[in-house]
Amino acid sequence: MNRLFGRAKPKEPEPNLSDCIANVDGRGESIDKKINRLDVELKKHKDQLKKMREGPGKNAVKQKAMRVLKQKKMYEQQRDNLAQQSFNMEQANFATQTLKDTKTTVNAMKMGVKEMKREYKNINLDDIEDMQDQLEDMLEQANEVQETLGRSYGTPDVDEDELEAELEALGDEIALDEDTSYLDDAMTTPNPPTKEPGAESVTNKDGVLVDEFGLPQIPAS
Repeated sequence: MNRLFGRAKPKEPEPNLSDCIANVDGRGESIDKKINRLDVELKKHKDQLKKMREGPGKNAVKQKAMRVLKQKKMYEQQRDNLAQQSFNMEQANFATQTLKDTKTTVNAMKMGVKEMKREYKNINLDDIEDMQDQLEDMLEQANEVQETLGRSYGTPDVDEDELEAELEALGDEIALDEDTSYLDDAMTTPNPPTKEPGAESVTNKDGVLVDEFGLPQIPAS
């Protein structure tokens, strides 16, 4: 059958923007190489023109340089056109990819909502409320147990007025204990003598006779 009717040609893959961009960029790189070769040739012609005198030979070299320059301008225009085409396709490719990503995100969100709805059906709110009520009851019972264990036993009944009076009296006793006026006399020292020890009559500033150590003298009997 294949010999009689031949084989069908394989279907070529549909073009995509990424392949088109790569193709255009490759053409642009090829043109850049041609422009570089023309630049080298132009430089050579310029160097020749600097060394040559006016005449037919110089004019011929000048004409060659003009043709090379025209070719360079043409290639530069083609390169600029290809660069603009590549840029436009890149923008279109970016927008297309963004739309695809958005579609993927939306589909994922839809699947997430479906999953949440399916899982929500497995949750019984009545069971959750019953569990919360049971937990609250258990906590109340635990508090009652703690209060029961914290009770005081054998504590005598005392009138609050008596406690307040005793508290005030206790404050007065503490104030009396803090009185240190009885130490004033003990802290008082004798006045120093007004004359040097060994003098015939030594008195302090109060006029009392004292001995050589500054102590009051005992009157002779």
